[in-house]
Amino acid sequence: MKKLVALMLALTLGLSVFAFAGAEETITLKIAHIGPLTGAAAVYGVATSRGAKIAAEEISAAGGKYKVEIIDEDDTHDAEKAVYAYGDALDKGAQMIIGTTTTTPCIAVGAEAYNDRVFMLTPSASSTAVTADKDNVYQVCFTDPAQGAASAAYIAEKNLPTKVAVIYNNADAYSTGIYQTFVDKAQEVGLEIVSTTTFTDDTTDFSVQVADAKNNGAELVFLPIYYTPASQILLNASSIDYKPVFFGVDGMDGILSIEGFDTSLAEGVMLLTPFSADAQDELTKNFVAKYQELYNEIPNQFAADAYDGVYALVAAAEKAGVQEGDAPEAICDAMIAAMQEIEVTGVTGTMTWAANGEVSKTPTAVIIENGAYVGFNN
Repeated sequence: MKKLVALMLALTLGLSVFAFAGAEETITLKIAHIGPLTGAAAVYGVATSRGAKIAAEEISAAGGKYKVEIIDEDDTHDAEKAVYAYGDALDKGAQMIIGTTTTTPCIAVGAEAYNDRVFMLTPSASSTAVTADKDNVYQVCFTDPAQGAASAAYIAEKNLPTKVAVIYNNADAYSTGIYQTFVDKAQEVGLEIVSTTTFTDDTTDFSVQVADAKNNGAELVFLPIYYTPASQILLNASSIDYKPVFFGVDGMDGILSIEGFDTSLAEGVMLLTPFSADAQDELTKNFVAKYQELYNEIPNQFAADAYDGVYALVAAAEKAGVQEGDAPEAICDAMIAAMQEIEVTGVTGTMTWAANGEVSKTPTAVIIENGAYVGFNN
């Protein structure tokens, strides 16, 4: 496989690590970002928007073949609004999509884009339903099954507690998908699941779930869920002086940004993620520094995935020969083929893609210490 390694730019250090050779004139590539910029899931969509924009600015400033214009659309984490945002983005000239950010809107938009032949690369919608039967939808993030199996394997490999409770959202495809593969892998690697409890999107009190985990002697609680219910679970656990190891997945990234949340409750929480903001490689250090400079906060994994996703789209666009003003339906098949031929090294790892849209890269774990994410080395 012919590989095109797309590295991120570190302009402030005078490094030029992503170059497009042989361009005689600059082409403007129009990429739509679709995600929840407002509403309950805004921490995810705002992060992906910011990550995408930083990548676009770096690529545009590099003086290579492409300038990148981001068309930002708010779907409020609602499928119907996401479809409307998708149509609005196409009306504004979008040639491809970095999005959508969350799973349910991505499934809805992906169906429309499949029919219209518009290429999509979601930074963070991880359900296998996102790509199922749609050859035009690819992922930067791990799939839900990959997260579940990898979490169980990691817990076993790092000699973390083996008496495990699982609390998951049985009304959410993301959460149930991770849960199912976690259970299968847990049995294989010798973890003992002593408590399994569920909740729905409407649940606000998790005292029953937390008490069941404690009463059954769980020393580690696996949370394949988003950060909002996770914060309530931590609060309930604190109220009964229950202090297991809490181990989550990428949906929990953002828990430190919840307004009014006592971040001390998250001390020691672990997350399996492809991105650690304290990593010492130049790409990560430069990205984190730029993000902090612009937004006065540490980027989360969602921002990092979108940042890498824009670089991947540009690498694929060059491979596919995308030109200024090309209609999305005219370039979709070429983008699909190009994604299977490129290799992209970014802040979330070195990535390649299979024909089903799934990414291949290596997960790592972070732990929350003193109100910040740090790499976990055990």
